[in-house]
Amino acid sequence: MSRIEAPVEDGAAADEGAAAAGDLSGRLLAGLPAEAVLTDPDVTASYANDMASFCPAGAPAVVVLPRTVEQVQHVMRVATELRVPVVPQGARTGLSGGANATDGCIVLSLTKMDRILEISPVDRIAMVEPGVINATLSHAVGEHGLYYPPDPSSWEMCTIGGNIGTASGGLCCVKYGVTAEYVLGLDVVLADGRLMSTGRRTAKGVAGYDLTRLFVGSEGSLGIVVRAVLALRPKPPQQLVLAAEFPSAAAACDAVCRIMEGGHVPSLLELMDRTTVKAVNDLAHMGLPETTEALLLAAFDTVAPAADLAAVGALCEAAGATEVVPAEDAAESELLLKARRLSLTALEAVKGTTMIDDVCVPRSRLGEMLAGVERIAATYGLTIGVCAHAGDGNTHPTVCFDAQDVDESRRARESFDEIMALGLELGGTITGEHGVGVLKKEWLAREIGPVGVEMQRAVKQAFDPLGILNPGKVL
Repeated sequence: MSRIEAPVEDGAAADEGAAAAGDLSGRLLAGLPAEAVLTDPDVTASYANDMASFCPAGAPAVVVLPRTVEQVQHVMRVATELRVPVVPQGARTGLSGGANATDGCIVLSLTKMDRILEISPVDRIAMVEPGVINATLSHAVGEHGLYYPPDPSSWEMCTIGGNIGTASGGLCCVKYGVTAEYVLGLDVVLADGRLMSTGRRTAKGVAGYDLTRLFVGSEGSLGIVVRAVLALRPKPPQQLVLAAEFPSAAAACDAVCRIMEGGHVPSLLELMDRTTVKAVNDLAHMGLPETTEALLLAAFDTVAPAADLAAVGALCEAAGATEVVPAEDAAESELLLKARRLSLTALEAVKGTTMIDDVCVPRSRLGEMLAGVERIAATYGLTIGVCAHAGDGNTHPTVCFDAQDVDESRRARESFDEIMALGLELGGTITGEHGVGVLKKEWLAREIGPVGVEMQRAVKQAFDPLGILNPGKVL
């Protein structure tokens, strides 16, 4: 336990706690400007948690907002010397509790490290600090005719550092892949304050173990990412979108299988079930067809997208689509995509609170996953909407519940676990892009088994022998 966390008796607790906190903040201020160290409990409490439900959060002793690599190194040296846990944070848009504070910790918020250091059209790379907003980077590289594909639904708020920490995905993964495929190299501050560089800025490179991939998805438990070299692609043509209505979720999933089996490479292939469609209509009055049981959105950013949409539309009709509507231009396409992007916000409005699952299954079993979620919703008497990155089998069953209702909250948590169990039963994984955090720790152990847990703990021990980096997360 850290000095901040160590238990003491009665009145001595307040005195020792205050002394420890004072010692900690004083040591931090020796290498940081005053405005970078926040100690007001009312302020630090606002940094306690991310957007996940059912994930406990502690009270941080201090929040630090560094602006330089050297300042991050100073924080980690102080933390190591005083044995104080450190919880790295980005924009706190995560959905697994991975950025939640622990009692007495240093919250290390990297949002002030927000510079795009380099964009190279020749090398097709960008070098950025961790606090850069995803959308900001996308717009910046777009001015050079380049494209940074990873686009989580929170792309206008989430940071690149957070994306790297959780190995996040997004709507375009079916064609372009996830964050891990775009991280070429990293600068990482280790637990003891040393700076390590991994990876490369070249198009190819296989020197040594791939430590870069090891840090991607590690949720800040192995080191603090302070710079990243990211791969870019040429900016593709404007995509066109098609919407297809289906009389059942099974028919929509059959269409997904036909599209992928046919060798098509859509830039987006998204599914919304009837619960999600209704929620979006209730929220935004978009006039989506509420009679449909499932809505499939497909997009192509090829040279001749209309032809690709026509081919996919024919496959949707063969799978039983009742109506297929291709967009004629970018404006119509964006309107259709707006409905998908509103899905999670709309489902949250149903009852006020949501638990958003992140189960990924083989595409061939997507229909079984949706049918199973529907059974679970009926069993627990809950509203559970599903939106999915159908092209890569990544489903987001979203449990809607009233957090003030104790029984409904219990049923929500139990249904959430049932959905994860179903995903594993179907040969899937408990998380495709949101990470493990606090929410899915026990489920990670079930997925990777005891030998896998042992080896992952050995890796953690090698990088963080004192266990001060984001303790209580992942493992």
